Amino acid sequence: MGERWMAYSVHRKILDEGAVGDMAGKSESKTQTLSEKVKKSMRCSAPRLKKFLLSSIPLLSWLPRYPIREYAIGDLIAGISVGIMHIPFGMGVALVTSVPPIFGLYSCFYPVLIYFIFGTSRHISMGPYTVVGVMIGGVADRLILNSDFMIWDNVTNSSIVDTMSRDAARVQVAAAVTFLSGVFQIFLGLAQFGFLVTYLSEPLVRGYTTGTAFHIIVSQLKYIFGINLVGHSGPLSLIYNLLEVWYLILETNIGTLVVSVVTLVCLVVAKELNACLSQKLPVPIPMELLALIIGTVVSWQVNLEENYGVDVVGLIPSGLQPPVFPDISLFGQVIGDAFAVSVVGYGIVISLGRIFALKYGYKVDSNQELIALGLSNSFGGIFQCLSISTSISRSEIQERAGGKTQVAGALSAIISFVIMLWIGALFKDLPKAVLAAITYVTLLGMLKQFLGIPVLWRKNKIDAVIWVATFIFTLLLNSDMGLAASIGFSMLTVIFRTQLPKYSLLGQIPGTDIYRPLEEYSQVRQVQGILIFRSSATLYFANAEMYQDALGKKSDIDIAKILSAKKKLKAKRERIEKENAKKAKKNGVNMGSEHKDIAVIKMDVKHEPSYPQAIVLDLSPVNFLDTMGIKALQNIQRDYGEIGIEVVLAGCQTGVVDNLQTGGFFNDKMTKSCLFSTIHDAVLFCQSDRMEDESKYPTPLQLSSAPTRPITRNPTPCTPFRGRQNEEDEEDSCSSFSSEVTSPPLPVLQGNAGAGGRGVRARRRVLPQRRVPRPPRLPPLRPVTNLSFSRSFTFSFFELPLHQSPRCRAERVRNLMLLLRQIHY
Repeated sequence: MGERWMAYSVHRKILDEGAVGDMAGKSESKTQTLSEKVKKSMRCSAPRLKKFLLSSIPLLSWLPRYPIREYAIGDLIAGISVGIMHIPFGMGVALVTSVPPIFGLYSCFYPVLIYFIFGTSRHISMGPYTVVGVMIGGVADRLILNSDFMIWDNVTNSSIVDTMSRDAARVQVAAAVTFLSGVFQIFLGLAQFGFLVTYLSEPLVRGYTTGTAFHIIVSQLKYIFGINLVGHSGPLSLIYNLLEVWYLILETNIGTLVVSVVTLVCLVVAKELNACLSQKLPVPIPMELLALIIGTVVSWQVNLEENYGVDVVGLIPSGLQPPVFPDISLFGQVIGDAFAVSVVGYGIVISLGRIFALKYGYKVDSNQELIALGLSNSFGGIFQCLSISTSISRSEIQERAGGKTQVAGALSAIISFVIMLWIGALFKDLPKAVLAAITYVTLLGMLKQFLGIPVLWRKNKIDAVIWVATFIFTLLLNSDMGLAASIGFSMLTVIFRTQLPKYSLLGQIPGTDIYRPLEEYSQVRQVQGILIFRSSATLYFANAEMYQDALGKKSDIDIAKILSAKKKLKAKRERIEKENAKKAKKNGVNMGSEHKDIAVIKMDVKHEPSYPQAIVLDLSPVNFLDTMGIKALQNIQRDYGEIGIEVVLAGCQTGVVDNLQTGGFFNDKMTKSCLFSTIHDAVLFCQSDRMEDESKYPTPLQLSSAPTRPITRNPTPCTPFRGRQNEEDEEDSCSSFSSEVTSPPLPVLQGNAGAGGRGVRARRRVLPQRRVPRPPRLPPLRPVTNLSFSRSFTFSFFELPLHQSPRCRAERVRNLMLLLRQIHY
């Protein structure tokens, strides 16, 4: 796009937050009480009831308006294609879940019909999912061990596993996990917790599914090589299972291995052929179904089970299972696994559903999806089904075949029902190695996600680290614990990024009201006397202290050291005052008004000239403040205010202002006049304050920020000593000198003096004869000093003209020595 130039000028006053609120007419936010919310939710009317029914049962909203002529053919073809794909997928997932294959076919019927009624996504294909299946299979293998079902075989005179009893027990565990995961999803949907999926970022989901793919691959090795594995579960189970496969590799069944390799090669070639002909073929060739048919026919003709020892599926019962409520005693053992299954299954559904919704321009309700998936799983658990989710490959087939709505899903469920009733029994001779090979081919898409790591690293290194960490956690800690660790690690990266934000000083682009970081832009100039500080993250308990430290480093002000020195100075002043009071009381001197300035150290509250006049805190990146964040801002304003630096806030959002209001930030001394909507308003406000200060103290090169009192002298200079008749004049001229160092007035002996000062001369003659007592000894004098405790000091020195009398000069020398002694202390 070309550059657009438009000159504009705005003339207005400097506006703080209070003035902006008054001009904009900010309204008070009204918060409803709990009772008001309950009353409002309990109100019922005809429109409200209709809206509730249409949102709870989406089928009622779109099915009456279903365009038969436009959508019927596409949904029919897509339903048949997906229904055919359900056979190998369902049986393969059942094999991964360690249950008989028929239960995978059950999962393609009941839950899919329930989602057809309550779901909101139109294009995803629901059914068994390999990742969810391996999670449930891990629970079944952990709770139901082969060693618990060993029986004695009289034919072989050895112990064998009672597979029928073991599989029945594992079906009970799988049904319990499925039912409980559905209950979790219903509760989360009713509580409007659909946002929980936001914690499953795309790098996390990709790393997790890739790690789970390796667990699936290892779990199917026993069917690929035809060996009997004991199996392990829990952390590091992947490594233990690989070691066990390595020990038993010599017991590989050659017939099973040949069937596996041939099926794998044929499926991979067919998959690449489908990809090449995808533009010419309206529907992909169902190579998985062809592999099932061919494998079953070859196994039946050659009798692979008896002649070559190839393990086959076995008897597949026809019909449907009666509803059986899951075993409640298992709920306590599988509750954690059920929650993990509910989160993973929902995360994949909502992620893929949003992709299709964005592509075709409709909306997917995240909370309704939770309820629909929960009803599908809880209802399916009663009929001994496996937990369902969506599959990327099945959804792509449904979309490419012309599927427009969930009518295609309902038709696929009907196809699965027909297969279970009449066709399922024909697959009893199907080798399990064929199902394992089909599962491996479906995992190729997950394994290709490794190719995206370099691209992700170039885009965002933190996301790439999350991907790799999730993959490692899933490999080492199994699927359930790996998911929890991955979510925790992902949240820690967010915390670390807010704990370690980028702190920067801002400067002004000349001739504009735009401010940018000084270290990133060469033409940006710092505003003289004003420091603008910004943090790239919000301000809360985790980084409040680091925010204050970063401000001190950027401003080059060691605020703690300065305040400590000031505190010591105050303590020293109090100590000196107490010592003077004690000595005055001991010597009987009344500390009246004329002695109030003795030993008083005036501390300069203004800042060092090299320090900024004001600090502007840019809070535009801050979206909330907790109590620690508010306390940090209060500490900054108090500490820097004590050394004469004004602190103002800029760019506060409305929510942040409300946090400051409720957090007690504002009081009688601190009002909204220190808050500004823009940085430029804050800068102009601080510059206006600085101009007012310069008008009060016009001397630009004053070494001390506190104004020093100049030395004043009597216009009549002290005259040299000419005789006794000028002694009183000399006394007056000495007392007319004033400076920063003053001493208590010396006592004057009073007497009856004659004219011309003879009385004074008489006293002078009497003193050596000790006829008049000496004046009492005074306590040591301590001058008043005005010291600027910064990097430089200001002193006022004395002029000692030689034409003054010896007494006058001695008095001034004494005061100077006292001052130097005070400085030395």
